[in-house]
Amino acid sequence: MTELSGQRLLVIGGGRGIGAAIATRARREGMDVIVGVRDPRTIEGGVRLDLTDEATIATASAQVGTVDHVVTLGSLPHDAPVGELDHDRIVAAFEAKVIGPVLVAKHVEIRQSMTLFGGVVAWRPEPGSTIKGITNGAVDFAARHLAANLAPVRVNAISPGVIDSGVWDGKGEAKPAFLTGAAGRTLVGRYGELDDVVDTALWLMRSSYVDGQTIHVDGGRR
Repeated sequence: MTELSGQRLLVIGGGRGIGAAIATRARREGMDVIVGVRDPRTIEGGVRLDLTDEATIATASAQVGTVDHVVTLGSLPHDAPVGELDHDRIVAAFEAKVIGPVLVAKHVEIRQSMTLFGGVVAWRPEPGSTIKGITNGAVDFAARHLAANLAPVRVNAISPGVIDSGVWDGKGEAKPAFLTGAAGRTLVGRYGELDDVVDTALWLMRSSYVDGQTIHVDGGRR
């Protein structure tokens, strides 16, 4: 297992939720962490990197220089019935999940690993989640093909289930019931915590013999 202390990590979308938790743990591990965000004013030490804008990706790459690892968590979900889908929002969803990370691979000089983020919705089709499902599913293939093309840099993906990462806080008083329901649909009888995903992300950085894989962190929901 690779020692992470002293290595450089770029976390794209690391300003909140899972990304922020990965950045925090990585710093505790002794890593030099750079956080890529759309608006660097929102986080100390952040660099501007918008996955829907190749120019910002190229500029950020020049600023950051060579890194050992990249984790990209960008997402612009477009949840709507098929009859109400909007072309530009579909494109933006693909840019955040697939096109942007591919352009990161194009521009950023990576020594060891790149980790993409999908989601369990790709494997659980439901009405209203068509674009979210397709884009998250495409992440699996992006990881495989990037792994083949970037070797020996390893490329993998993480596909989380329902994680109590702060994204569900908007449900207000309905949140506990939502999480209880999500827990009941897993094999392990609980919903996910931030540490479940963070542990997996750091494990992938360390695991030099894991490549081209999607790791499902969903309690067996898939």
